[in-house]
This record gives sequence, C-alpha cells and structure tokens, in this order.
Amino acid sequence: MKRIQRVDLIDGPILPALLSFAFPILLSNIFQQLYNTSDVMIVGRFLGQKSLAAVGATSAIFDLIVGFAVGVGNGMSIIIARNYGAKNEDQLRKSVATTAIIGCILSLFVIFIGAVGLYPLLQFLGTPSAIVSQSYLYIATIVNGVAVTFAYNLCAGLLRAVGDSLAALYFLIIAAILNILLDLYFITQLHLGVQSAGIATIIAQSFSALLCFFYIRKKVPFLLPSRTDFVWNQKLYQDLISQGLTMGLMSSIVSIGTVILQSAINMLGMTIISAQISARRIMSFALLPMTAISSSMTTFTSQNFGAKQFRRIQQGVKQACLLSLLWSVFVAILLFFTSPFLTSLISGSTNPNLIANASLYLQISSCFYPVLGCLLILGNSLQGIGRKLTPLISSFIELTGKILFVLLIIPHTGYIGVILCEPLIWVPMTLQLWFTYHKASHQLLASSTSTIP
Repeated sequence: MKRIQRVDLIDGPILPALLSFAFPILLSNIFQQLYNTSDVMIVGRFLGQKSLAAVGATSAIFDLIVGFAVGVGNGMSIIIARNYGAKNEDQLRKSVATTAIIGCILSLFVIFIGAVGLYPLLQFLGTPSAIVSQSYLYIATIVNGVAVTFAYNLCAGLLRAVGDSLAALYFLIIAAILNILLDLYFITQLHLGVQSAGIATIIAQSFSALLCFFYIRKKVPFLLPSRTDFVWNQKLYQDLISQGLTMGLMSSIVSIGTVILQSAINMLGMTIISAQISARRIMSFALLPMTAISSSMTTFTSQNFGAKQFRRIQQGVKQACLLSLLWSVFVAILLFFTSPFLTSLISGSTNPNLIANASLYLQISSCFYPVLGCLLILGNSLQGIGRKLTPLISSFIELTGKILFVLLIIPHTGYIGVILCEPLIWVPMTLQLWFTYHKASHQLLASSTSTIP
C-alpha cells in the first residue's frame, strides 16, 4: 500500500507529529465554525435580534445534527485508520464501501425523523412564538441537507484516517468563503430572510464535499472501492456500525442534553437566547486548538493500535494532555478580559444585558477548560483503541447531569445555573474516563497481542 500521509504518526518523535497533524485539523475546524458563526454574525447585523434569537433557539438542534454526522464519520474512520495502520488494503477498501452504504442509510433516517418531529420539538423546547416559524425555516433547511453533511465528513474522515489532514482544509476554506458570500447575497439582495442562512450553509458544504471526493479519486485512489468491495460482511458491518454509531450517539447524547438545556434557556427570553448563542460561538472558537489535538488523538491511537505500538499511545496521550492544559490556561486568561468586545463583535449588538450575560458565561466556563481538554483527549483516545463503551457512558453522565440541572437547579438559580451546568458536569466525566484509560493502557502494555475489547 502506498503511504501518502504527510505526517507519520507511527514512527518518530510524537509531539512534532501531533502538532503537524493537528494544525490542518485546527484550520479546518476554524473554517467549519465559520459556517454557523457567519450565519450568526450576518443574521444579527442585517436581520436584527429577533432573527438572531431564531437562529440561536435552534443551536442545540443544529449541534445535535452536525455532531451526529461528524461522530459517525469519525467513528467509522477509526476502523479505516486501523486497517491502514495494519497495511490491510483489501479490508481498507471494503471498509470504505460499507461506510458509504451506512452513511446513505443514516442520512435518509435523519431526514425522515426531521420531517416528522422537527416542528413539535421546537414547540416542546419552549421556543418563543414570535420566532418559532423563523427557527423552523432555518433548521429544516439544515436537516434536509444532512446528506451533504454526512458526505463531507465521511470524505474528510477517509483522508484523516490515512494521515492526510491537510487536503480537506483547502476545500473547506473555499467553501467557508463561499458560505459567507452566499449569506450576504441571499440576505441583502434576495431578501430571503433567516432561511437563506441555512441554504447558504448547505450549498457551501455540497461544494466542499464534491471537492473532497474528486481529490480522493485523483490523489488517493486506493481508498475508493470497486464494485466487488460492496459485499455483505457481517463482522465488518457490525464493527463499522458499532464504532460509528457509538461516536455518533456519544455526540448525540451530549447534544440531546444540550437540547434539554436549551429548553431552559428559551424560557429566559430572547435576550438570554441571543447572549447564549453568541457566547457559545466564541467558546467554540476558543476551544478549537483543544478539539484539534483531541481529534488527532483518534487517528494517532487508531494507527498505533493497528501497529501494536502501545507504549507510544501512552506517551502520546500524556503529551496531548499537556498541550491542551497550556492552551486552556492561556485562553481562560484571554477570555476574562476580552469577552465583552468579542460578544459585541459576534452578535453585532450593543445591548448591555446581552453583552454582560454572554461575558459572564465565558468568564466562568473558561475556568474549567483544563478539565474539558483532558476529557476530550481521553474520550477520543479510548475510542481509538476500541474502548467504545466507556466514552458512551461518559455521555450518559453528561445527559443525566443536564436533566438534573434543568429540573432541579436552573428553576431556582436562573442563568447562573445555565452557566455552571456543563462545567460542573465535566469534572465527574473526566474522572470516569481517566480511571478507565489508566486501566486500559496498562492492559495494552502487558501484552503485545492485545485485541479490541
């Protein structure tokens, strides 16, 4: 098998390899965030706070849909990375073929669920009646284009699985710029309203997915299956579905908890909704280096697991946690001083209540970023070595915690309860993952013939 990866994750110094591999992922994540953040900025400036709240009221549902697609793509790419690390080209192509079939089926399933339950869900979440119709138009557009989201994340996942984290970046940059231009054109020239933000996002992602596919066909054709690779293999389907759905469900369970939390936020009024969506967009950018490192650990641990380099996995996790810790301390200090300015920049608002509430959210939650960094790295690393159940349990801990906050704490504390909800839940989640990882790493080191549990 021809090795095309620009970064060797199996041999050589770990830290330079991690940084080199993670940097294109970081840039990709930045431009991925620009998809929805540009929607927020442009909608807030040209359509006003009411439309901004309409987009914000759907943010948890948006994260649920996109998170599921990304999780499934990343999960199935773990199997592909493992086959690549083991230099099993035949199994690699069959894995890609099976991944494509599963992606198509899941896309149809999500579209069906959205058609049946999306509007009732917005009503159940207590979306204010003044914005519920706008919210539905925006999020329905995203749901109907979910196949595009699956397609891009599956193609990007293939490239990252074989160590190429750079190629998809170029296509994503072009698509992000296209998304901004389409947002401006649809809103300011065609006057399509808040729905135009969703349409622009889907068109831009379609373009990115097509570019990614044609690159794979031209540069790394060994990833593309032939007709004979589309065969029924029960074990392969089980491995890919279990790994993909585990990560997809893990992300979805977290997002379901966020959806439930969104219902409490929606009850606090449009100003709080707008403050929350602005703060979370800023937080998403602040966490990008941490998420890039944690994403790179999935491929790092998968390839080294396939190559049976278990001590290297342990060293990589330690170095990734240190990198994440350093960044989280820096960004916590930065957000403490710059939150008001960043909130005004993102939201386009001068409302002092909106700015104050968004700033308070960022200043408090950022103190817990060191915990979150370890949580992300441990969860992705455990997935990479085949420990699928443990991160899923961690997600259930988060879901349970959010339900308890919504039912028992937020009704008495208001917005401060919303702010503290996720940071306080990160602590037990991280402890649970750390104890499991500590045990798993010692088991791997004990035997060079370890298999996936």
